[in-house]
Amino acid sequence: MKTILNYIDGEFLPSHSNAFLENINPSTGYVYGEIPRSNTSDIDFAIDKAEIAFKTWSNTTLETRSKTLMRIADLIDENLDQLAMAESNDNGKPLHLAKSVDIPRASANFRFFAHALTQFYSESHESQGKNTINYTLRKALGLVGCISPWNLPLYLLTWKIAPALAAGNTVIAKPSEVTPMTAFLLCKICEKAGLPNGVLNMIHGLGPEAGQAIVEHPKIKAISFTGGTKTGENIARTAAPMFKKLSLELGGKNPNIIFADCDYEKMMRTTLKSSFANQGQICLCGSRIFVEDKLYEKFKTDFVNRVKALKIGHPIEDNTDLGAIVSEPHLKKIKSYIDKAKKDPKMKVLCGGDLAKVKKFPNGYYLNPCVIEVQDNQCQLNQEEIFGPVVSMMSFKTEEEVLKMANDSVYGLSSTLWTQNLNRSMRMSQALETGIVWVNTWLNRDLRTPFGGTKQSGVGREGGFEALRFFTEPKNVCIEYS
Repeated sequence: MKTILNYIDGEFLPSHSNAFLENINPSTGYVYGEIPRSNTSDIDFAIDKAEIAFKTWSNTTLETRSKTLMRIADLIDENLDQLAMAESNDNGKPLHLAKSVDIPRASANFRFFAHALTQFYSESHESQGKNTINYTLRKALGLVGCISPWNLPLYLLTWKIAPALAAGNTVIAKPSEVTPMTAFLLCKICEKAGLPNGVLNMIHGLGPEAGQAIVEHPKIKAISFTGGTKTGENIARTAAPMFKKLSLELGGKNPNIIFADCDYEKMMRTTLKSSFANQGQICLCGSRIFVEDKLYEKFKTDFVNRVKALKIGHPIEDNTDLGAIVSEPHLKKIKSYIDKAKKDPKMKVLCGGDLAKVKKFPNGYYLNPCVIEVQDNQCQLNQEEIFGPVVSMMSFKTEEEVLKMANDSVYGLSSTLWTQNLNRSMRMSQALETGIVWVNTWLNRDLRTPFGGTKQSGVGREGGFEALRFFTEPKNVCIEYS
């Protein structure tokens, strides 16, 4: 049994109640560790320590902060194998995916903001004829709360923590209780890197208990949250009347629009990846596939054949394409959508959707990737976020028709467009109601660009200077001189 502890003021501690939650390895279905079940008492204690640390950390030089973040990034790289294995055990994702994407991106986040904070600039305005000059200061907010999800645990946790620390804030963070291990290991790395005590405080526990205590605490100035839309609504309901700053990256039901003039082989390879990477448990996965009618039958045949060839296996195996679903409750949720589709005469399951059996691991949470042909974009399958290895497929005839269907969603996180027609790509990129549009690519990210969605996919933007602006408060200074 591996015991995870909270990290408060540089110490590893159990919760005040000494209660623990089980940590389950989804690839085996067995409990392999325990984490603290923290509550308000633990949050209060961490906030007291973070307040003291803020007085010093917020006044450190940019060079000091930058060097500290760089040391953290280097140590993440040095511990790649350990972190990747921990991520795979906790999440069920293939080990090679954690090694090639999750952990390298976590170190890249710290390294990026270590540089960005030294380039972050403020504005000044001289008023000609009035003998006045205005300039803007950007000061750290103080104590901020960072709450991250289970699908990309270390990747998304560092996406929040790194800019918050870079801006001079102290952090109260809560990783998902489903995937806590890499957050625990990150604290050991921060300790080794020399991050001062109390600057980063990691609290483990349930969302309605530990998470809610962070959101509602009056000394927490801002909340950065990634997760489900319903949880985001609850956070906004609590935090908005307290006038906290909010950055909410929420759900998605992302359209993948394929025109007949696309680069077919590149599109096919990428669509397979954008549908089922990390078992479809990425908020940016293209879960609604729209294919131009003249290409539809060929695409359907080829795509289904490639999906059937994907290997479902234990995450540690090099040739595994899809590992385990993150938890048994989530597996049941995904399966319920597929079971409903099988009973609907307007839907046809083209492949997958049944539980997969992996040799030697009969209790693991495995599911064969599923492709479902639908006739109506208004169906439940196309309107609700499933967040698993399930995609729908339907044809379209015109640009206007597919644009209407793509935008007909309460979500607006990302979209993918496949076409060689430059004019069409420009028109549709303008018209698609999503925070991100990928043209002839997917998940191609530049960390300098703003990241976030529209509609029920969230509020605010992360990434680049947008993140540093979020974690700071602007103050205008106006000076009149003679």
